[in-house]
Amino acid sequence: MKKWLAIAISSSILSGCSTLPWQDQPADASTTVQTVPEEPIAAPINDVEKEAETSELEVSTVTEVELTPQEEADLWLRIKRQLTMEAPEVPRLVSQRNWYLNNPTYMERVAKRAQPFMYLIVDEIERRNMPLELALLPIVESAFDPFAYSHGRAAGVWQFIPGTARHYGLEINWWYDGRRDVYAATHAALDYLDALQKRFDGDWLHALAAYNSGEGRVANAIRKNKRAGKPTDFWSLDLPRETRAYVPKLLALADILKNYDDYAQHWLPIDNTPYLAIVEAQSQIDLAKAAEMAELDLDTLHHYNSAYNRWATDPVGPHRLLLPIEHAEKLQAWLATADSKELVQWTRHKVKSGESLLVIAKQYHTTAKAIQQANNISGHIIRAGEHLLVPVATRDLDDYSLSAEQRLVSKQSESRGAYKVEHEVVRGDTLWDISREYNVNLRKLASWNGMAPTDPLRPGKTLVVWLPQSEKPAGVVRSLNYKVRSGDSLARIASRFNVTITDIEKWNQISRSNYLQPGQQLKLYVDVTRLNTQS
Repeated sequence: MKKWLAIAISSSILSGCSTLPWQDQPADASTTVQTVPEEPIAAPINDVEKEAETSELEVSTVTEVELTPQEEADLWLRIKRQLTMEAPEVPRLVSQRNWYLNNPTYMERVAKRAQPFMYLIVDEIERRNMPLELALLPIVESAFDPFAYSHGRAAGVWQFIPGTARHYGLEINWWYDGRRDVYAATHAALDYLDALQKRFDGDWLHALAAYNSGEGRVANAIRKNKRAGKPTDFWSLDLPRETRAYVPKLLALADILKNYDDYAQHWLPIDNTPYLAIVEAQSQIDLAKAAEMAELDLDTLHHYNSAYNRWATDPVGPHRLLLPIEHAEKLQAWLATADSKELVQWTRHKVKSGESLLVIAKQYHTTAKAIQQANNISGHIIRAGEHLLVPVATRDLDDYSLSAEQRLVSKQSESRGAYKVEHEVVRGDTLWDISREYNVNLRKLASWNGMAPTDPLRPGKTLVVWLPQSEKPAGVVRSLNYKVRSGDSLARIASRFNVTITDIEKWNQISRSNYLQPGQQLKLYVDVTRLNTQS
């Protein structure tokens, strides 16, 4: 794109002329300024003639000024100007391009999600001198949803799996998941992509395929083709179906943007200016308190900082918050004068007999480590009667609607069938076992509970199972503690409560080869409407 700049230039008006210089000229005259005779004038020029020659005449000309990509008003055009990858007219790519073109509302939603983050992503890609096509990769990976979670345990806009995330420096803990930190994950993703393109001798299509399906799989496919005397370019490799579509999706998006005038004019414009600024807090900060001081809605702040799982940041700082620039300035001004104790609210808890740090932490939705740090406790021993300072949320936990707990509640509340059954996880349970028990699809069961099929289960966790009308549960399942009596056997207990011996073994991590002891406690999950009252 070019910008035109008008510049005023001065020339002379000749004394005694009855017409202006641009009058009575041919229509195609190349100049409107009278020229000086080529032959030198022998006689000296008097002062009147000199003054006449130096008098001024305004003439307008136009000078062409080329914009740099960084000067474009629309960020999409900044990207467009720097696209370099070829998009061959092959069926795999054409079909993906057609899908995007036939679904303009999809790109509208994606552009709205991308708008706050795209500038910082583009800026970092340019700084590293990497292909600008990479700025479109979060569209393929996650549709720019920072809370996206896939069946393969990948999270965030760049869809990192836990192992790769940690390898590239992203921390994952109870408080924070760096895969959903758009700033940190962007740097990690570009580090990973750079390592992959070096691993594959600068072949970016191989690198992108490896980002999706793993470098080992791509390397094996290349070796296989070499041994068979076949080409080793991306389009010739035998790769999983998802990967065979993955690279064409990115190239299709780039091709649509490259042909902006024909295809992409409907893309929602994104201003080519920074939107978010970084604010650092040196210690734990309540997200509601940060939103209040930044004069920003809590959900909006949490959306821009989706890595924070709970109502506050980790007790150990420093922490990075991304906020719209004007709000970042307000929060930064407050943090400059605030004491660290003002960043969260505190309560004084009197330890009761039998309480542990874990019990207290669960009560206040924090961690034992946070309580230890707040009270300078090195071990886990606490005594009844002593008082502990505990960090607590300033607002009701339901208000933190984008915290991990509230997102799970929202997810599990979405109606997916006629009847909802709540299943409490017991030791030894797997999603596969539970899906077979209720005769539901494994991936659907995981999705209903915001999980991936391979995620581990924690005893005590409650899962929801949605059943169709034809499979309405016959009764009501409740958990109970059963105290073994003299003469009891697993078979007798199973018969009494209408469960199986295998179930009792699984629920209690015992074997039928072990003898039951009178007074031993067993955990049972029984349908109270089907109890065998005759036993």
